[in-house]
Amino acid sequence: MLEDNYKHKGMRKSLVRTVAGKGIQDARVLNALEQVPRHFFFEKAFLEQAYQDKAFPIGEGQTISQPYTVAYQTELLDLQPHHKVLEIGTGSGYQCSILLQITPHVYTIEYNEVLFHKAQRQLQVMGLQAHTFLGDGSEGLPQHAPYDRIIVTAGAPIIPKNLLTQLTIGGKLVIPVGDTGVQKMLRLTREGQEEFTREEFANFKFVPLLGKQGWK
Repeated sequence: MLEDNYKHKGMRKSLVRTVAGKGIQDARVLNALEQVPRHFFFEKAFLEQAYQDKAFPIGEGQTISQPYTVAYQTELLDLQPHHKVLEIGTGSGYQCSILLQITPHVYTIEYNEVLFHKAQRQLQVMGLQAHTFLGDGSEGLPQHAPYDRIIVTAGAPIIPKNLLTQLTIGGKLVIPVGDTGVQKMLRLTREGQEEFTREEFANFKFVPLLGKQGWK
């Protein structure tokens, strides 16, 4: 049985203050961080680590992202309750659960089968309903396109063309692009059939995006 008590909620409030102090201003994003019990994604022994603003290993060479990073990407999405969003890289399911606090229309795809099943179970136990898929997220999820927003939670060597074509006109893609050491956070907005604007933000370090349009 998952427990979310006053201590946990207090730790979350403190975490939200930390993230807000680093520049996150979107009230919906901060509220989502406060609503989602991050310790549900950790073993019991690691409760203290759950509410530190740090990434943490989840097995299979992957991590649960730093809360600030989750908030940063989510804020860049400028997500609205009616938006249909595609997440590339379900991982632990934490970022997906944050997105679900803002919009119910969340599609998420995971490359690693072990993590896929683990995250799927976790979301179900928490009573959260996302459309979960196992597959090569670097190719997107064309059967359910187009999307108003696409978020990539792993570092890509290039901007996958398939993701751009799966955006609605006016849709936004938030993706870290670079080498395996450091990536620049980018936001691409689809202005027309072949027209995109590109914005560059801070540097981050993500695990590699695997797949045909990612790292082999």
